[in-house]
Amino acid sequence: AAPAYVGDDLDHAREQCRWFGGMVGNHVADLVARYGEHSGMVPDELTAYIASREGYDYAHHGRSGNPDAGFVSDAVIDRFCLLGPVAAHIEKLRRLKDLGVDQFALYAMHDAKESTIDAYGAEIIPAFAD
Repeated sequence: AAPAYVGDDLDHAREQCRWFGGMVGNHVADLVARYGEHSGMVPDELTAYIASREGYDYAHHGRSGNPDAGFVSDAVIDRFCLLGPVAAHIEKLRRLKDLGVDQFALYAMHDAKESTIDAYGAEIIPAFAD
């Protein structure tokens, strides 16, 4: 499960979904605390992204526009979320399918809820009708 934002303005989509990286950062921090920063159990890309995570306020947890998600880079958002035009969503979902994912739930907690859900119903889900 992750945020999906269908649209061409990637900068705007990233800002709308940055909250998710903040929320996931808490889980990554828990994994790093449990397994260690350089144990090989948590990818270096993930331990690096939480290095500047400080003062996370759970009052904003899981909310679009979370002011405590400034530590989340665009690269992390691109990794965790589905962003861009319809073709980009289909491509990423196909990559996930090839890795063994057989279910996906999306969060539509942003300013393009209806258009994103409409795009999934009209174009993205039908692409996987096989």
